[in-house]
Amino acid sequence: MSESESIIEQAFQSKRSYFDNGSTHAYAFRIIQLKKLKQAIQLHENEIISALYDDLHKPVFEAYTSEVGMVYEEINLAIRHLKKWMTPTKVKTPLVLFPSSSKIIFEPLGVVLIIGPWNYPFQLIFSPLVGAIAAGNTAILKPSANTKHTAAIIEKLINETFEAKYISVVTGPGAMIGPMLIEKYRFDHIFFTGSQDIGKQIMSMAAQHLTPVTLELGGKSPAIVDRNTNLKIAAKRLTWAKFFNAGQTCVAPDYLLVHESVKEAFLKEVKKNILEFYGDKPEDSPHITHIINDKRFDKLVGYLTQGNILHGGHYNKEKRVIEPTLIDGVSLDDTIMKEEIFGPILPVLTYKSKDEIVEIVRKNRYPLACYIFSSDKQFQHFIINRIEFGGGAINNALLHLTNPNLPFGGIGNSGIGNYHGKRSFEVMSHAKSILTTSTLFDLNFIYAPYNAFKMKWARKFLK
Repeated sequence: MSESESIIEQAFQSKRSYFDNGSTHAYAFRIIQLKKLKQAIQLHENEIISALYDDLHKPVFEAYTSEVGMVYEEINLAIRHLKKWMTPTKVKTPLVLFPSSSKIIFEPLGVVLIIGPWNYPFQLIFSPLVGAIAAGNTAILKPSANTKHTAAIIEKLINETFEAKYISVVTGPGAMIGPMLIEKYRFDHIFFTGSQDIGKQIMSMAAQHLTPVTLELGGKSPAIVDRNTNLKIAAKRLTWAKFFNAGQTCVAPDYLLVHESVKEAFLKEVKKNILEFYGDKPEDSPHITHIINDKRFDKLVGYLTQGNILHGGHYNKEKRVIEPTLIDGVSLDDTIMKEEIFGPILPVLTYKSKDEIVEIVRKNRYPLACYIFSSDKQFQHFIINRIEFGGGAINNALLHLTNPNLPFGGIGNSGIGNYHGKRSFEVMSHAKSILTTSTLFDLNFIYAPYNAFKMKWARKFLK
């Protein structure tokens, strides 16, 4: 057994034993761990933000709001509502089951594996961890190897805060560590955020143990701009959402679908906002995140050869910065319209009719998000009900995922399952059904031998 295999063996078995001893089940224990987690993040907040800068050059505002602040929100919500979430839920019992009562108990699953991505390397490890702790599980965390500084602070924070038999971190290349974890050990749940291709591999490996999975993937999320909208406000909100984290966001607007009659006016506002947000030399702007690595940078630069550049198009490979770029003249057959871009490049398409929107979006069916900019209620209703997508916003973009009271997740190719807030607790729990029947008396009509009288009453109760 290699050193890595030995570490993983110890990590898994210690958590299985700790969970089986019932150590994590009590409400008091869970609350203490949630509070400890928040205190640890507060203690290391500056180090976390510095690590995110070292890995991605994230502006402090973006690092705090999207990585640290969102985790605080998840923890605060869990602390406030955990007692209620854990309380058994009474449900109605059919008269035919009299004298019985029914309830649902949420119990912990066991040992949970959380695999995080590189684009939000802190938040997308700790948000699901909040749910795992609240639900009473033990956990192994696998941060992305592409963000080594953030992975190091995650490991430091966890090691200082929790016993290794409760929560620990495993680091290393995902292609090596992932199979070591998933193929050999039967986790009680696997939570993965990342690409569709890797998600398929994880689901396949997990299936060998019948391990349930939550897969938070991606897709080509459209931003649809109707002619009946406030173009100035829509452009500002869309510009911010698209280029936040340099477009390296799973729910970033991936392409723009704008009514042909307002295309020029809308793009004029977008261009104005790009200059206002990032200046006339974005590669030197402290407000723009850099591209994660050379491989992704080269992939994105390749998209710049497709269509016509309307704005931007400049880049600096040494800094791994790509200027916020608008492109039109692309075909639905171009790779830029077949692959999730995951960068600061926005293809622009136009439409004439609502039906044309549906046809275009369904070329890349089941996006993770959809954004509708319109003041027309009928238009909003049409898009929401005709297009299948994970979640979205009307007259805004990106911000729906920051509300912990809204479940977040994909549909079809963009993911399986959802989380945030109470849904994080529920996805990390088993809803156990309990029927309790009184023994003060017993109804004999359910027992054999059966007769016409019993059949008559069965039909009355069950019709």
